[in-house]
Amino acid sequence: MKIRYRYPILIVVIVTIGLGAFAQNGTYVPGQFQSSNPNYPKPNPFYFEGKIDWNLLDITQPQNAWEYLQRGMHFQDDMDDIHDAISDYQTSLSMNSLQNQTCQIVTAATLVNGTVPTQLTPAPCMFTVRLRLGYLVRQTNPSMAIELYQEVLQIDPQRLGVNTLIAETYVIEAQQATDPPTQQQAYTNAVAAYQAELALSPITPQSTALTGDTANNPKVHWELAQVYQAMGQNSLAASELQSYLQATLWHSDVYPWRIALAKSQVKKLLQAK
Repeated sequence: MKIRYRYPILIVVIVTIGLGAFAQNGTYVPGQFQSSNPNYPKPNPFYFEGKIDWNLLDITQPQNAWEYLQRGMHFQDDMDDIHDAISDYQTSLSMNSLQNQTCQIVTAATLVNGTVPTQLTPAPCMFTVRLRLGYLVRQTNPSMAIELYQEVLQIDPQRLGVNTLIAETYVIEAQQATDPPTQQQAYTNAVAAYQAELALSPITPQSTALTGDTANNPKVHWELAQVYQAMGQNSLAASELQSYLQATLWHSDVYPWRIALAKSQVKKLLQAK
């Protein structure tokens, strides 16, 4: 009997060795574009927002917003060094700031002599550094995190998940509040943010006919129910749990145990009315 491997391990090894062989062999001058390093993206009007292996970039010392972002991701993901990651993200943000106008929000393509320009001044605003820094500080400085997430929505108003992050941070703010009015306002803000997230993926007759879905985004409906319960609005909490159950009919939940719990909670909430 022959054993066949669908994904040979050798291929992974060869690819890994190949990538390493392409790393720059010369001396890198910080701030200078690495024309001989294929791992360093060529300049273009928009920053590459993804992560590149820091060792392959072969950068001695970051010199611009993008390089500080890359090292920050290296500190956060590879070294578990949150302190230095936050420091690099803050430095990156200071070089890519809406407040000091070192970055711009691009809403339309503007051609120069009939072609897309290779440089923009100031550079476009990056969303990755704002998302990452916001997530790291949302427990210690929720108001700062919310401001960063709101800047992401200025950059890309249709970006899914950002309103959810804003809502989650408002919940953190509510849980940390020491007086009822501040707590209630934070919960109210969380509700508005969750509803804004749902509005980005509306259920329409066309989508229902295509997918069978009668509700969207089970996570948001679940979280909304928890917020309404915390606010003492049991009827609205039950309604959100019912929407949650509708949304899980086709897509289940990453935490499937919540489906049975939601069914139980709906009955209790409706009985408590």
